Amino acid sequence: MKSLKADSLALPGIAHGFFGRDGGVSQGIYTSLNCGPGSKDDPASVTENRRRVAQHLGADSIVSLSQIHSPLVHAVGADWKMDSRPDGDAMVTATPGIALGILTADCAPVLFADAQARVIGAAHAGWKGALGGVLEATLGAMEKLGASRGRIAAAIGPCISQHNYEVGSEFRLRFLEAEPARVAGPETLTGNVRFFRESERPGHYHFDLEAYVVARLKSAGITAPEPLSACTYPAENGFFSFRRTTHRGEPDYGREVSGIVLTN
Repeated sequence: MKSLKADSLALPGIAHGFFGRDGGVSQGIYTSLNCGPGSKDDPASVTENRRRVAQHLGADSIVSLSQIHSPLVHAVGADWKMDSRPDGDAMVTATPGIALGILTADCAPVLFADAQARVIGAAHAGWKGALGGVLEATLGAMEKLGASRGRIAAAIGPCISQHNYEVGSEFRLRFLEAEPARVAGPETLTGNVRFFRESERPGHYHFDLEAYVVARLKSAGITAPEPLSACTYPAENGFFSFRRTTHRGEPDYGREVSGIVLTN
């Protein structure tokens, strides 16, 4: 089993990993480390895959949510029901041994840690959640557990790259309305327009989700968020991808997991 690591999260007392699709037991279109209970995969295979991820992280268990592209954050404690999956898109904890798991298949997983305060967080940042404030909500929830924003490290895991993320004009307009373009200097624009470039198809654009997440984190006070710049779309990269599945006309898709845990 392999996972990508972020240098910024190589911290004492914390283990993390951005996992791909290798090292599990699922078959067919879910081969092999599908960790998504919401998929149509064999539930027993998903359970075993998640157990392997928890073991790899040195965690007692791994928890995740029923992700709904929202800014809703849950605080996970020792009383958390480990088999529950409430609606939400981010989790925070100060309890050792519980791995916070974010499921993705093109959206951006973001892992957070304040090693000094022993507080961690994890967020599912698709375009809608990022635009709606899930990253800022996660940071606020970590602060309630004792974290200091100036100490929090954050890393953005595998997600779809700008080259492979084509969107329509209505999508772009949502972002421009949220933060209009402003002239910041000669030939320099600020605002959300900078995350889009024109596509070869008229009325279409390529959106840079990873860069947008980085910018939101910086605006929220994270000085050096770390993007891993791993694209989920090409099959040879070893990730599940909703967009690739859609383009291929496949009936369903697996979900990779990104996890972080406070070690005992």
